[in-house]
Amino acid sequence: MTDYFEIHGRDGAARLGELRLAESVTTPALADDVTEDAGSLWTAERTLPEGSDDVLTVLPHRSFPAGTDERVQESFAVDSPDVDYPSASVVSSETAADTGADAYILSDAGGFVGHASAFRDAVVAAKEALPADTALYLSGVATPRNVSTLAYAGVDLVDAKLARVKGRQGMYLTTESEYFLEDLEELPCSCEACRVSREEFSREDCAAHNVNVLRAELATVRRRIRDGRLRDYIEGQARHDQWLTAAFREFDQQYGYLEARTPVLRNSEISAASSDTVRRVEIQRFAERVTTRYKNRFDNPLVLVPCSATKPYSESQSHSQFHDAIQFRAHVASMTSPIGVVPTELELTYPAQHYDAAVTGRWSEDEKGFVATVLRRYLERNDYPRVIAHVPEHGYRDICERVEERVDVPFEYTVEDHPTTTDSLANLMSTLQGELKYSKREREHNTVSAIADYQLGAGAGDDLFADVDIEMNSRYPKLQVWNGDGEQLATMVPQYGVLSFTLEGARVWSESDAPTKRVEIDNFAPHGSVLAPGVVDADDDVRVGDEVVVEGPKAFAVGRAEMFGAEMAESTRGVAVEVRHVEEK
Repeated sequence: MTDYFEIHGRDGAARLGELRLAESVTTPALADDVTEDAGSLWTAERTLPEGSDDVLTVLPHRSFPAGTDERVQESFAVDSPDVDYPSASVVSSETAADTGADAYILSDAGGFVGHASAFRDAVVAAKEALPADTALYLSGVATPRNVSTLAYAGVDLVDAKLARVKGRQGMYLTTESEYFLEDLEELPCSCEACRVSREEFSREDCAAHNVNVLRAELATVRRRIRDGRLRDYIEGQARHDQWLTAAFREFDQQYGYLEARTPVLRNSEISAASSDTVRRVEIQRFAERVTTRYKNRFDNPLVLVPCSATKPYSESQSHSQFHDAIQFRAHVASMTSPIGVVPTELELTYPAQHYDAAVTGRWSEDEKGFVATVLRRYLERNDYPRVIAHVPEHGYRDICERVEERVDVPFEYTVEDHPTTTDSLANLMSTLQGELKYSKREREHNTVSAIADYQLGAGAGDDLFADVDIEMNSRYPKLQVWNGDGEQLATMVPQYGVLSFTLEGARVWSESDAPTKRVEIDNFAPHGSVLAPGVVDADDDVRVGDEVVVEGPKAFAVGRAEMFGAEMAESTRGVAVEVRHVEEK
């Protein structure tokens, strides 16, 4: 249990937290000025310090370097006292366990920082062993170049020890490299320490500069976490060091760790500027749900079209032309890198309208392979009488031809030169000659059902909405779902392309066969929010941003998750659920 550390924001494993001292510290942050070390037990016996709300007290400890045999660590383990002030325990990544502290310092950090797979294994092991609402502190390893990757992995506190040492050794650090001071003809920085001539700049000045740059980089990291865009920054920043590039790729392979901590929706845009973007949790999650949860409910052919720079696609000029040619005689899905395949019902669903890609007109082999895999899996799951590929040569057509060879559905190609030429659009229109149009009601019903499938689980749309009426009091995309008794069940949220449930909708959801995400609370009726101490249990598959049913002895409610499930169950501080509607029992 922690009284002195609280999480206020999340961006994947990275967290925006508050170290609740007399003067609070927003993390990720430098801890040098707010940490007081009670000392090592290797050199002398130590009395338990009185502690203070002004600092984070590192309790008496025995540090074990990387590679120390676990039997040795167990033999010399230190009993952790129960204190009532902000405290930190020194542990290793191999033996980390809950000792009741507010922060945990990994003594073996120097042995794994710099080695990508070891870094991933150590951080993941520590985070899974330690309480979710405590701070992770890596000492003596942070530099301006690597600190953003440390934070991305889930580190909350660092110090400037290494930066100072390097400065006094004559190493001038920047966010992208380090230089021997003697090799610098001028100072590429305007921090306070660098506001002297090159001749006057000393090694002490160099140490001060290194700390200044490290502190400034942490401010950038905090801003990126607030904006939900740290990953975009990491994809560029990590390129400055091979081990950093390898490290964030190693974390991409640790999908379960990142996926649990990554929100299912947010306002921020994804910048698809590198080949690594395709491995982002948001991209992989969307592709997985489209190919395992989504169900096509139209009887018409499928028309594949290229994506557009304008989001949502339907508001673009090119897609307006496609619509005029198709006239509801076919189901439409957009092909795009890095998202994969986007059925028209999900064009608003995060991240389908929340990304921007660097367009060159050329597809890499990685992009082709990923989109082809998604399209193949999509067609294997959904039945269509035929597929009309209204896509340009190269890239898009290459993908379609690869998939055509592997699925049992005929493909037709309608583009001559470019998808929006008069001849191409005429080909598309004539190819659909004789196909029946589907109705507005069918389109709307299928849209909310598809969103339910994607959001809640395979079959959820049928389980929830097979026998209800859909009424729209304003034009798409503000769809509302009503039952036959005139009770509203849900509203489509255009900003994220998801469903927001009413109390009656939550009851229908809870009583249906659709997968339900539940949060069990204690004996109280929440108003506004459910705080973590009030959570008795939560489903493991709850993610930040999920719709959740909240139920306890005194209340039934529905809202949006602000923590992932395991974090809700473990945490003792912070908002677990923002409650939208509540009914007292």
